[in-house]
Amino acid sequence: LAFVATVPRTRRLLKEEDMTKIEFETSEEVDVTPTFDTMGLREDLLRGIYAYGFEKPSAIQQRAIKQIIKGRDVIAQSQSGTGKTATFCVSVLQCLDIQVLLALGDYMNVQCHSCIGGTNVGEDIRKLDYGQHVVAGTPGRVFDMIRRRSLRTRAIKMLVLDEADEMLNKGFKEQIYDVYRYLPPATQVCLISATLPHEILEMTNKFMTDPIRILVKRDELTLEGIKQFFVAVEREEWKFDTLCDLYDTLTITQAVIFCNTKRKVDWLTEKMREANFTVSSMHGDMPQKERESIMKEFRSGASRVLISTDVWARGLDVPQVSLIINYDLPNNRELYIHRIGRSGRYGRKGVAINFVKNDDIRILRDIEQYYSTQIDEMPMNGKLAFVNLLPEYLIDNVDMFSIDVLVVQGTKCAFLFQPYTGFTDLGP
Repeated sequence: LAFVATVPRTRRLLKEEDMTKIEFETSEEVDVTPTFDTMGLREDLLRGIYAYGFEKPSAIQQRAIKQIIKGRDVIAQSQSGTGKTATFCVSVLQCLDIQVLLALGDYMNVQCHSCIGGTNVGEDIRKLDYGQHVVAGTPGRVFDMIRRRSLRTRAIKMLVLDEADEMLNKGFKEQIYDVYRYLPPATQVCLISATLPHEILEMTNKFMTDPIRILVKRDELTLEGIKQFFVAVEREEWKFDTLCDLYDTLTITQAVIFCNTKRKVDWLTEKMREANFTVSSMHGDMPQKERESIMKEFRSGASRVLISTDVWARGLDVPQVSLIINYDLPNNRELYIHRIGRSGRYGRKGVAINFVKNDDIRILRDIEQYYSTQIDEMPMNGKLAFVNLLPEYLIDNVDMFSIDVLVVQGTKCAFLFQPYTGFTDLGP
């Protein structure tokens, strides 16, 4: 939610039968703006963008930012890791009616508050009473603040629904509708999502007025830059030994291991620690403060391997993550792109490894067909496996060496660098 300037307009709802006639493709009036400098952004915002480390806008940013700034309702779809969240952050900051979001808005003196469940309600009330330019939150807590009249909606000019498909998957549909009912009729609505199931398109019909569509067709929703493998493990109980064999490879960079249930995360974390492996873990049942502490350690690099449920698959950006392991294949196809999109962020190279039981082969092939991608069996030859798993920048760093490869315990790899003797640890 953001307090921003917008263009007054009247809301028009499409009739239900119109929905079947709409072809959801990128709108013709969408043009491409190749640089941040040519977007007409305020100087203090540009300073924040470049200071944060952005150099060139991604494809979705080149198309969506100017449309949002114009005050248009926008439906934006792009794969994970392509800068969707930064798209609306930049747009909101440009539209704020102030003279001079955290991080990107460091140079603009922006008041921004995170309003999420599991945190202190009193602190939310105090911050909202003080006044905020931008409120980012989960639907349940935001609606609670509206009901308490701590969040006064008459001043809200823009509603942004980020990761809209996941909010619906989590059962937030009614709460999103509740929030929307309290907003002024002329509120600008922007919806950002990696996938666009029918339920979301139905919601855009109710919430939006003549929206600009910036979409990536499913057959264009590529996973370019992410090398995908599967490891055939035959039975569930073989997964743990396979993961232990791969552990040395995981610690070369930062890695995330996904499980389908909270119980599995707890079980796997305990098993790994019993085997003297260092891991951290996170899932939705943990208190918010504990999750924040774990994420802080992971972002800083203090912990290198994180075991998690799909709570980590959306919207959490740790650029140095370049390896994802699906200990369990996800329960639906849409989740797959969110999980492995945590690697290969912003055009960087990434690797995804899927543990596949005999009865998972059908699910794997379904994912391949759905995303028009290819998932190869991970080669068991030590050199090939390791070189494919290494991010390119690490490969570049060792090109000066002549490498001999020893295969130890199946998938575990050890490298002997000449003219040196002994094994070399490539970890930072």
